[in-house]
Amino acid sequence: MDIVIIAAIIGVLTVIIGVLVKIVGFPDQFMKNYKRKSTEGYSTLFIFLAFISYILWTLHGYLQGDWVLLVGQGVGILTTGMIVFQVIQYRKKK
Repeated sequence: MDIVIIAAIIGVLTVIIGVLVKIVGFPDQFMKNYKRKSTEGYSTLFIFLAFISYILWTLHGYLQGDWVLLVGQGVGILTTGMIVFQVIQYRKKK
């Protein structure tokens, strides 16, 4: 099998699996947070680092013209961004 075809197949699978992880896991957490009106027990550092990571990978994909990174990581920006919003919205007022 030609290396270009293998690379294309791996690229498509990467996007599909990456998007599934992001549209199943993060939205589930988002809904749990929403129902509790709290992000207690959720690592704030992790979610902010994940959000920044998705932004940087998406930018890298854009600069490289790589649609796999653009789609896969772009979805990560949306899903983690929703939880970042909740972290800010639900933080306890001191």
